[in-house]
Amino acid sequence: DGEEHKGGDKDREAEITNKLCFGTFYNGLTDCVNHLLCKLSCFCGAVLISQKPRKEEAEHPVTTKKKSKEEIEAAKALKIKKREEEEQQRWRWWEEDKYEDGIKWKFLEHRGPFFPPEYQHLPDNVNFYYNGKVVKLGLAAEEVALFFAQMLDHEYTTKDVFRNNFFKDWRKEMTLEERVLISDLNKCDFRELHTMHKEKVEARKVMSKEEKLVMKGTNQKIVEEYGFCILDHHRERIGNFKIEPPGLFRGRGEHPKQGMLKKRIQPEDVIINCSCIPEPPAGHHWKEVRHDNTVTWLASWTENVQGSCKYVMLNPSSKLKGEKDWEKYEVARRLKSCVNGIRQQYQQDIKSKQMETRQRAVALYFIDKLALRAGNEKEEGETADTVGCCSLRVEHITLHDLLEDKDCVVEFDFLGKDCIRYYNKVPVTKRVFKNLKLFMKNKEPGDDLFDRLNTCLLNKHLSSLLPGLTAKVFRTFNASITLQEQLQQLTLLLTDNPAEKLLSYNRANRAVAVLCNHQRVPPKTFDQSMANLQSKIDGRREQLALAKSELKLAKKEVKAHSSDSKLQAVVERKKKAVQRCEEQLMKMEVQATNREENKQIALGTSKLNYLDPRISVAWCKNMEVPLDKIYNKSQRDKFAWAVDMTGADFIF
Repeated sequence: DGEEHKGGDKDREAEITNKLCFGTFYNGLTDCVNHLLCKLSCFCGAVLISQKPRKEEAEHPVTTKKKSKEEIEAAKALKIKKREEEEQQRWRWWEEDKYEDGIKWKFLEHRGPFFPPEYQHLPDNVNFYYNGKVVKLGLAAEEVALFFAQMLDHEYTTKDVFRNNFFKDWRKEMTLEERVLISDLNKCDFRELHTMHKEKVEARKVMSKEEKLVMKGTNQKIVEEYGFCILDHHRERIGNFKIEPPGLFRGRGEHPKQGMLKKRIQPEDVIINCSCIPEPPAGHHWKEVRHDNTVTWLASWTENVQGSCKYVMLNPSSKLKGEKDWEKYEVARRLKSCVNGIRQQYQQDIKSKQMETRQRAVALYFIDKLALRAGNEKEEGETADTVGCCSLRVEHITLHDLLEDKDCVVEFDFLGKDCIRYYNKVPVTKRVFKNLKLFMKNKEPGDDLFDRLNTCLLNKHLSSLLPGLTAKVFRTFNASITLQEQLQQLTLLLTDNPAEKLLSYNRANRAVAVLCNHQRVPPKTFDQSMANLQSKIDGRREQLALAKSELKLAKKEVKAHSSDSKLQAVVERKKKAVQRCEEQLMKMEVQATNREENKQIALGTSKLNYLDPRISVAWCKNMEVPLDKIYNKSQRDKFAWAVDMTGADFIF
């Protein structure tokens, strides 16, 4: 009946496979045992953790059922259908005529910002202690004390600047009796408040599935009510519709205002901008209501720490944001056609008899060649000691007639935006070098290098050369042109391997990030994640070696029994196994290289703010790389205008 014949074939195949595996297994037994012993402790710990049941798993056992092929196909079809529906509903504003005279919108309706809930007193069993005694604080002082308690396990609370600023602002929130009693921060005991906070954090982590669904539903209702607006009769998503709750200011780096109290924002602090006045929270009123359709913000207020204006804006995928991005990149593209003339102009201005013109020319030289930020973008004393090109001081540069076999080298060392250090050694032209010596003559280290220049004067000059041109557009132009040139160079010798293509794109993006000084602090888990990935790579290499050995033995069997079709089939399967292992190994090795190279570089900033997205879209079309490998969904929504209008022949 054929069953016996089928069983014989299976036995024959099993016998062949056993022969192939036995020799390899025997030869590699010692290495395998050593490898297992090295990882045994880590493996045991992982098993213990994985076997520990979560709260919701213990209460609600989950039965894992493998999805059928039909179910997988149905899920894919549903996802595609949903994506198509989203595309059909998308407002294709880029196909409409733009408003004239600076008008941004004609109708705008929204609910105003969402305010955080009011603070509630601590439970009776949680106490604050001063000098070993329980002290019941008033509502305002207790709330600020909790802010500090929540950060006890953070290094911020060990810094003198943070502690002094916090204590000074905390005392302002105390009653007279509390200020008389509490005079020394070192005698304050916040441990019970900290423990309560930790318990709440842990409780959120072990919430049941039902509890999470309830919380998700509540948040979704808030989003539906406050997270959307009607802009020119189209429903648009609002970006940051929630007002930040009060807390302690942290800042970046060694910020001089870290630890200061960020006060609670009330409706009376908020200016509303819309066509229809929204209802304020009960018992409150808005500070002001405007109907200014020449601006893109929906609400604004001034925060107390740095005195800066905060705005509620539309989502990056909205029309107002997209139009602004498109316009920015178009100005940068127009700069490409006249940049050589501008460069010749500032080279001539470096020789000018007017000191103001010379300083402007040298500053523009640095902005062009080094993609420096303009500077002068903050008020004196309002933030940390960060500077840009126009606000450089004498102490921020060092001149070297000869350094590392290079003539006329300028050594930069200053804190840029977000307290990120900019350090660079750059050879410059002799004329620029001589001018810098002249600018520094008879000045103290704290004096301005460009004492006759500021950002307004520089941008006014640039706009006279090209309408809409600013120092930031210069930075955008240099970033985008660098990406395009790097992609052209790095993709010339590429294979069809998708991982290699992606690595080349990230390297081009990385070149831009280095140019713009987009740095980041390496993640705390970086070393562990790299070790885990390396472990996977080692394991895959072992699998590849085993697969190659089995293929080699299978080929020997074929030579001995060339007429056996079953052996040929086994060889084909072994070849595919080797090929699969090689592809997976290459993908992992490329991933490891990519992670290591991006350890201290932030690729996202330039990708979202300085690189014309049409360059990336055109590259993906030319290289047959799915766009979702470069941009995630929110980024694709942000650049929907670029995705729709860009062809494979686009050149920046």
